[in-house]
Amino acid sequence: MTKPLALVLYEKLLPGSQLVNKLQDLNYRVYTIADAGALVDYAQQKKPLLVLVDLTSSVTNVSVAIAKLRQTPDTKHLPVIAFAGEQETELQETARKAGATLVVNETAITTHLPQFLEQALRVE
Repeated sequence: MTKPLALVLYEKLLPGSQLVNKLQDLNYRVYTIADAGALVDYAQQKKPLLVLVDLTSSVTNVSVAIAKLRQTPDTKHLPVIAFAGEQETELQETARKAGATLVVNETAITTHLPQFLEQALRVE
């Protein structure tokens, strides 16, 4: 059986690399990208089960990429877990408005990843 694929967008080495390792420990295949502008293209090509995004970016507004993901027929169904620092409340709120399935604190993402995955993948 093929392992599920998680598409992970991050710029900062930590917690990005920790998240990738934790996903692999949970038997996910992981494809990483650093360019939020390419998120929709990669999601269409790779067909992941879910997308995880670090909202902190020095180059792009990641919430715009989340909104584009939601507006694209091929990717609008994908669960998106967005994460940012505890103090980044504006980034977190913008991600919620853009359509992120779940927005969490970056310090909690690796610790509670199994629970976050379960919540994001829950079929309503």
